[in-house]
Amino acid sequence: MTPQTRSSTGNALSAAPAGRASALFILTFGAFVVGTGEFAIMGMLPEFAASLHLSTAEAGYAITAYALGVVVGAPLITILGARLSRRELLLVLLLLFGFGNLLSIVMPTPGLVEIARFITGLPHGAIFGVSALVAASMVERSRRGWAVGRVLSGIAISTLVGAPFSTFAAHHFGWRIAYLLIGLFGFLTFAGVWRFIPADTPNRANSPLKEVTALGNAQVLLTLLTAAIGFGGMFAIYTYLTSVLQNVTHVPEWQIMLYMIIWGLGMLAGANIGAWLVDRNINLAALFALGGSALAMLVFPALLHTHVGLMLDVFLIPACVNALGPALQTRLMDFAGDAQTLAASLNHSAFNIANALGASLGSVLLAQQFGYGALGFGGALLSAGGLLVYLLALLILKKSGVIEERLPIDG
Repeated sequence: MTPQTRSSTGNALSAAPAGRASALFILTFGAFVVGTGEFAIMGMLPEFAASLHLSTAEAGYAITAYALGVVVGAPLITILGARLSRRELLLVLLLLFGFGNLLSIVMPTPGLVEIARFITGLPHGAIFGVSALVAASMVERSRRGWAVGRVLSGIAISTLVGAPFSTFAAHHFGWRIAYLLIGLFGFLTFAGVWRFIPADTPNRANSPLKEVTALGNAQVLLTLLTAAIGFGGMFAIYTYLTSVLQNVTHVPEWQIMLYMIIWGLGMLAGANIGAWLVDRNINLAALFALGGSALAMLVFPALLHTHVGLMLDVFLIPACVNALGPALQTRLMDFAGDAQTLAASLNHSAFNIANALGASLGSVLLAQQFGYGALGFGGALLSAGGLLVYLLALLILKKSGVIEERLPIDG
């Protein structure tokens, strides 16, 4: 018999057939592929718009359609797949992601492409959520922050490598080829999960209603609200960073890509710093991420005309904000009870809500002629809002007499 470990919901999880390193690698690779699928269009929007005879603003609806798919799909698919094992659910999700990308490239009209992008976004949040749970189940409790951070670092790598590569592919071969490659990599991830991820026992007695009712825990809701607000500041700045560099800092065209690479490095550093802190003190990790990002955003307006200072801040902002990811993902494991998969998936719905919130706030600030410097103040406001929600969650715990509420990972 193969040795057994225990998952966070108490189901037996077989040891990885080719070793834990291979299993964690394929989960990280999957996060990289799905992250690339989300961020790719931002770099190839001009080619996408020209191909479909759209304005850039009209082409942006494809981004909105994908984000809407993420927000809707994470809870919907997780609830419908309540009786599946995590491995089974992950395989279904990757198939849907792969076919969604292939569907995107064969659709002839903008409206149909937007429908295809909506379908592609449906499995997005659940893939990340289930991957994080599987990763945590394969390590001892004291290292689950490291495991979750390892998987989530795939998202940061997608901004650093995947999105620029997609931009290159779209520029030279067309956006459809870029999505074809992303879809094929999705199927490659499916094969990797089939081969390397251990088969866990499905809970056939589970029900969609049980998943939903288990979310009545206030700590789960406050953690999700922290994500929906706290991540927003990063997007308030990132959405308009290219415009800032062109119109305020006046950097040469080639340096814009350098700033984007530095941003990606910041995200990668944040995922690893956050994972390291979670395994030592989860609350310290969250407070560092939210408080540090608020400070980094507050100095953003003062650094807009200083190339070196702005480069440093462009690294620090995503490093601080992205350190929040492992903390919130792990906290949801602590409090979600029987809704582990749903809560973990909803974390990425909250992340996309933060994306929309941050971008919308930035748009309002610029429309009201407050200037690009106001993006830093608006972003800091969102980070501070997330910090207040997290402190409220801790206060409720303290008043209830609960110091820590955790679920066993290793039985």
